[in-house]
Amino acid sequence: LEQLFGKLRRAGLVKSVRGPGGGYNLARKSETITVADVIVAVDEPIDQTRCGGMQNCHDDHRCLTHDLWTGLNDHIFAYMQGWNLAQLVAPHQAAQNAGGAPVQIVRDRPEAAREPVAAAA
Repeated sequence: LEQLFGKLRRAGLVKSVRGPGGGYNLARKSETITVADVIVAVDEPIDQTRCGGMQNCHDDHRCLTHDLWTGLNDHIFAYMQGWNLAQLVAPHQAAQNAGGAPVQIVRDRPEAAREPVAAAA
C-alpha cells in the first residue's frame, strides 16, 4: 500500500501528513483528479492488446485485430479521463454521511455525462 501511495505522491495526486493521525490527503481538489490520472500514476497499463502496443502481436508483425484493440484502449482511457474522484464519491455520499464517515460534499455529474457509451453499429 505504501508503494502505491508513493507513486500517487510523486504524481502530485496525494500529499503525506505526518504525526499522530497522519496519512495521506488529496493534493488537489477531487474534481481535478481523474481516474485516468490515478491509473497512469500507479503504472497500470490500459492495454487490451496482447503485444503491449508494440505492434509485434504475431511473429513480429501486427495482428489482424491490432487496430481494433488499440482503438478500444483509446476509448477506455478517454472514458476514465471523463470521471473524476468527486464523481465517484457523489453517489455514495448520502450513505456514508448517515454513518458519520467524513465525506466531502460534491456536486453530482450532469445527466448527459451519466449515459453509457453507445456501441458502434
